[in-house]
Amino acid sequence: MRRWLAVLPVAAFILLAGYFGYALRPDHDPHELPSALLDREMPAFALPGLTAANLKGQVMLVNIFASWCAPCRVEHPLLMRLAKDEKAPLYGIAYKDKDADNARFLAELGNPFIGIGYDRDGRVGIDFGVYGVPETYLIDRDGRIRQRWVGPLTPARVTREVLPLLRQLQAK
Repeated sequence: MRRWLAVLPVAAFILLAGYFGYALRPDHDPHELPSALLDREMPAFALPGLTAANLKGQVMLVNIFASWCAPCRVEHPLLMRLAKDEKAPLYGIAYKDKDADNARFLAELGNPFIGIGYDRDGRVGIDFGVYGVPETYLIDRDGRIRQRWVGPLTPARVTREVLPLLRQLQAK
């Protein structure tokens, strides 16, 4: 029994070193959160202002945001450029937000969205698996979620990931 107790700290060290070695590998993005919905149909929803049925048949980005979300405010100018300069079809879902606050937010910063759904109680966000806002989803013509980005989009991520995937799906 004493022999096992002597080996236990060494075994624990080896396990921890292996875990940290795996987690800190160069190709691992610690901000990337897995989604069980990738390559599956987006959840069916009917929100005031937007329904899932309205979204099928086109490639688009769906951005889940809120007026009370500071990172959403940071991301917003990039969404405006995506909609205007890149002609990216962009829909929004206002998550757990008050209509008046959302209207002020969009009046102040501009509205990049073709349509907006109002998820006042957050149920649609739960169906999408939202961890927090903002989150952006790339949806294909069949209504399948092809990619998900958690947190505010950055210019580098848009150039490197979002636009190439969007254009690739639009070309199909």
